[in-house]
Amino acid sequence: MKRSLAPSSALSASKKTKFIPPFVSQTSSSLPLSNIQSQSGPLSRPAVKNTNKASASSEPKAASYYQVMWCKHSSKKHKKWEGDAILMTRGSSATLTDTEGKVIGKATGYKLSELSGLVEGSTLVVGGKQIEVMDVVSEENWKNGTCFTGALAAPKNSVSVVEQPLALRKPFAVPSLSGQTMKHTTTPRVVQPLHDPSLRGSLVMPRPTAQHQLEHNISGLALVDVVVDPHLSRCLRPHQRDGVIFLYECVMGMRDYAGSGAILADEMGLGKTLQCITLLWTLLKQGPYGRKQVARRVVIVTPGSLVKNWEKEFGKWLGKERLMVFAVTADNRLEEFVKSPRYPVVIISYEMFLRTHESLRELKFDVIVCDEGHRLKNNATKTTTLIMSLPTRKRIVLTGTPIQNDLQEFFSIIEFCNPGMLGSRSAFHRVYEQPIMAGKEPSATAEEKDIASRRADELNRLISQFFLRRTQAINHQYLLPKVESVVFCSLSPLQTSLYSHLAQAQLQRLRTSHSNDMSQHLVCIGALKKLCNSPSLLFTAAQANSDHSDENSVMYDVLPLFPPGFSPTEDVTQHSGKLRVLRDILRYLFNHTQEKVAVVSNYTQTLDLLERLCGECGYECARLDGSTPSSKRMQLVEHLNSQYTPQMVFLLSSKAGGVGLNLIGASRLILYDIDWNPANDLQVLWG
Repeated sequence: MKRSLAPSSALSASKKTKFIPPFVSQTSSSLPLSNIQSQSGPLSRPAVKNTNKASASSEPKAASYYQVMWCKHSSKKHKKWEGDAILMTRGSSATLTDTEGKVIGKATGYKLSELSGLVEGSTLVVGGKQIEVMDVVSEENWKNGTCFTGALAAPKNSVSVVEQPLALRKPFAVPSLSGQTMKHTTTPRVVQPLHDPSLRGSLVMPRPTAQHQLEHNISGLALVDVVVDPHLSRCLRPHQRDGVIFLYECVMGMRDYAGSGAILADEMGLGKTLQCITLLWTLLKQGPYGRKQVARRVVIVTPGSLVKNWEKEFGKWLGKERLMVFAVTADNRLEEFVKSPRYPVVIISYEMFLRTHESLRELKFDVIVCDEGHRLKNNATKTTTLIMSLPTRKRIVLTGTPIQNDLQEFFSIIEFCNPGMLGSRSAFHRVYEQPIMAGKEPSATAEEKDIASRRADELNRLISQFFLRRTQAINHQYLLPKVESVVFCSLSPLQTSLYSHLAQAQLQRLRTSHSNDMSQHLVCIGALKKLCNSPSLLFTAAQANSDHSDENSVMYDVLPLFPPGFSPTEDVTQHSGKLRVLRDILRYLFNHTQEKVAVVSNYTQTLDLLERLCGECGYECARLDGSTPSSKRMQLVEHLNSQYTPQMVFLLSSKAGGVGLNLIGASRLILYDIDWNPANDLQVLWG
């Protein structure tokens, strides 16, 4: 009997492309993603509980898996198959799962001989759907999820090609009146690399494969070595050279995945900006085919506080003579960039991109770089949607914290970088996220943990083709060891009294209240954080709420606990244990060292207190927070980093200044309060 061809028979397991190992740094280990490696998930269970103990004991525990095609059950002779699926049989039960991991049918009560005798061509009815077995799926492929990802991720077609020299065209023959032809003899043009690849320390990019040449060199241009400008390559550390090669292979489509995007997720302080500048300068000046430039225009999207920093970094490494960069600011409008073709690189903030996206779409950029790419973790935001709508295929994401909360955020970044690489969001959730997270549950079975581990390994294998992450351990050979100290500060008597009152009052409200409003817990925690920073912050908040305070308010009946005549403007350290400790630390540093100090807080009101403390102690200080104009931020950073600036305290808001600023002038950093998200504190520590 002649059977219809399954919709994805071309993607059968026997024809999958050969896996190419992920990029490995020669100087340090290339970490796939520690957050994923440590996670673990669940296996679909039979829907019907067998109450027959005798038959249950005789059923085999092991499951079998098959690749099938399915359609609605009918009596028609010629079936119209609707899709592919995976059939799992266990004992007398069968479960049908589509290629996105969704269960589309279940049935039980089969004879053991019916299910154990399934071979290619066998038919079965499961949950109102008729199936035909195509092939057997191994238990390994089920547990690691490759039976699903064969249809989810579209791997690059692998064609066996013998590399041959390009055939020379026949020389042009000039016609003549005499009927004879005059041969136009010209020697083929020899194209030399832009820089000498034989020089010591030169950085030469990998040559494209024969398959790549077939797909991308249709005109038959001469193959030329792409050599990084020695002006930059001599400044690169070994791990940065490896990073540039990795990014080049990704954006040029030389790696074994269907896409041209890359994620550089090195931890903070490893030089992601320099690696990116090196790559962009190389793409703007040369290419492997006829030395033609790969990119003509590049857009860099970055947080507003880093626009000037990127402009400065380009000037630092390349100078203004080599490359003209246009930074979109309040003074430099995008319209000026549109009118002038002199600028191949434009730097713009995420907020400005949102306002000018229509003009940017018309410019047709060849490469887009998203700095602090974890800003793209939510595909539902308008900014992310508009950036994803750009037709640019070469996309680079720079981030030191690719995962902050869950795998769905990580999926959003991957989807921007290489759309469709991991299938749909729902498929990713069912095939990877759900099993991995289920395997971490305390009640997870050994089988669920095994599946979770294998799914995590397979996910790591897939993303390692375009995802590169190195740790701070690389810098140990270049920098002095970092010393971290956690200082516990005793509460003052007033703080102890207020803390006890707030905690007991909230507990009493929980016992007597019939409301389901859980927001009061967060309000109480916020009040306790203010109290720990300084009682004056709590006093000010209680005064502001005194007019419309009720018994259910966190601030209710707080003001009477303060001593008579209390003033938030008096000696800032009198009633705050943390401020006393900070004062003593600063006093020691200013008396025994010449080091500059950065003090970081999450709250502007706390920065106000710290600024008053510096004034009372006579310490010079500068402040950078959300209200600081973007044009002034780089001036403050340069003032701190200058060797001619005297010892000072640099007050910094973690939200406004904790992203991408190079505060190399401060050798001491004090986190006055910690954030809900540990990744934000790490971002501040490493910049």
